[in-house]
Amino acid sequence: MLVEGQVTIHGSRGALWALITDLENAAKFIRGIQDIQVVEKPPQGLVGLRWRETRELFGKPATVEKWITEAVENTSYATRAEEGGMVFLTTLRISEGEGALTLTSSHETRPRGLGARIKAAPLFLFKGVIRKAILQDLQDLKAALEGP
Repeated sequence: MLVEGQVTIHGSRGALWALITDLENAAKFIRGIQDIQVVEKPPQGLVGLRWRETRELFGKPATVEKWITEAVENTSYATRAEEGGMVFLTTLRISEGEGALTLTSSHETRPRGLGARIKAAPLFLFKGVIRKAILQDLQDLKAALEGP
């Protein structure tokens, strides 16, 4: 299942890139994140950065370990997480439009194995909830860069 959201942001590409890659401090400006704990930092760049991210999910804290699998500076990065037979792939991408930037967030859920496929079958019912959470994260990033 793929869910995507985007927001238009006024600011520089470099400032937006610095914001979306400041994962250690993401809980300070993305209200959906309760806590971030960096597990591993690569010697250089972003690829290989691993962290534990805690969010509230259905009224309870849920923690998942994520890592950056690819990154193109000032353009995009992709993350991966695995939990309960599911693989979660997320991409944040910056593109330029008419006098503004567009930040797009794509989230894909891939079940691994028969048990996970069965468990994933009703996920389409939550597509709207997931999209709402994505859009809220994007709005929080927009507010952090543009100010109130």
